[in-house]
Amino acid sequence: MSFLDHLEELRWHLVRSVAVIFIFSIAAFIGVDFIFDTVIFGPAKVDFWTFRKLCELADLINSSALCIDELDFKIQSRKMTGQFTMHITSSFVIGIIVAFPYAFWEFWRFISPGLYFNERRASRGAVFSVSFLFLTGILFGYYIMSPLSVNFLAGYQVSEIVANEFDITSYVSTISTLVLGSGLLFQLPVVVYFLSKIGLVTPTLMKAYRKHAIVVILVLGAMLTPPDPLSQVLIAFPLFGLYEFSIIISRRVIKKKEKKELLEQQQSK
Repeated sequence: MSFLDHLEELRWHLVRSVAVIFIFSIAAFIGVDFIFDTVIFGPAKVDFWTFRKLCELADLINSSALCIDELDFKIQSRKMTGQFTMHITSSFVIGIIVAFPYAFWEFWRFISPGLYFNERRASRGAVFSVSFLFLTGILFGYYIMSPLSVNFLAGYQVSEIVANEFDITSYVSTISTLVLGSGLLFQLPVVVYFLSKIGLVTPTLMKAYRKHAIVVILVLGAMLTPPDPLSQVLIAFPLFGLYEFSIIISRRVIKKKEKKELLEQQQSK
């Protein structure tokens, strides 16, 4: 195919991806009551799933400190176009999240014909892996990071004179950033896999920087959660597990690469 033919092919993949995102965005726009009252404002309610499970855990360990029975803040719109703008923005974000597996599949369909047979075989299951990790990160960001961050920010005060009355644009932007950021953060194993394939990352290198990674993860957990050990562990432990899982992936890739190189050397003799 010529360069222009490749561009034409890419254009249709992009058109189909955007069309699916647009369809899901329209569906989210129409279902405004469910999207806002149940999904977006869910982490701002004390009966949210995460808060209920924390209360159940508090009952098991006989400690009321974990149970959150009040979120003392209000959400309001200070701009005339605030609610309408957030309605459109949130619908678009949800459209991207829901359509992500299909959009990545379209992207993979475009680049996979340009790969060699062994490269396609080595990257088999890429669409499933990327989509699974992304959706897992989305769930983690929504059910863990978002409610803990909302609880912390809702109760944080520099003075009793200052009341927490958040603008809807600030609230939606914060939730969207946490959820999408978590979805992208969970792509670490995929990134490590491809970096290991081209030799930029090795398990030895990742092990050498494990202590640095732990510090970064703990700092990230402290920034995103309330200043209590349990909340930081809820954030840090899965991220550290993701890092360790990435080391395992890198080790497997390097072993296969070394085995292939050894076989080629034996055949060349």
